[in-house]
Amino acid sequence: MNAHALPDIAFPGRDKLVNAIDAAVGAGDEHAITAALRNTLCRMIRDRDVALPECVFEPIEDHYARREIYRSAEHGYSVVAMTWGPGQGTPVHDHCGLWCVEGVWDGQLEITQYELLDTDGDRARFRAAGGMVAGPGSAGSLIPPHEYHSIRNTSQDESAVSVHIYKAPMEECSMFVPMGGEWFTRAAKSLEIDCAD
Repeated sequence: MNAHALPDIAFPGRDKLVNAIDAAVGAGDEHAITAALRNTLCRMIRDRDVALPECVFEPIEDHYARREIYRSAEHGYSVVAMTWGPGQGTPVHDHCGLWCVEGVWDGQLEITQYELLDTDGDRARFRAAGGMVAGPGSAGSLIPPHEYHSIRNTSQDESAVSVHIYKAPMEECSMFVPMGGEWFTRAAKSLEIDCAD
């Protein structure tokens, strides 16, 4: 997908979802916005009028799928549906300074948050700071500098789908590769958008 093209993907309840997100984005500072978006996303996941495009329920064999289903020209935010095949997940990563609200639409995901303890050039020391298994209708938020986390579908036979609302299109991040103990090496990662046809 052209990085500058706004996606125009039709799905049942799209306008209802977008209007609800637009209202939440006007809530104030980033803490108020993400709190409003968590409530909005939980409500939209339960709303029978809103149904994600069929394509987002189709996993991609060799990586978790990122399909942008909406980008706001007015507010700048991006809505990405992610499809997690059995066992697929992310390394520890950041969001390059963007706030994000993430909600589980279908299936279950294990989310682990990490606390940054120290840095030394491209090395970083992290400690797991809590985790949870989240099911449909649950949502959480990440606000920098508390943005380090990993996500994994621990099921061996079921896929999972999550919806992520980012302050702006997230086209790159830093991922952290384990070195041993609590130390990781930082590596830049470009984030591709998979086709949402």
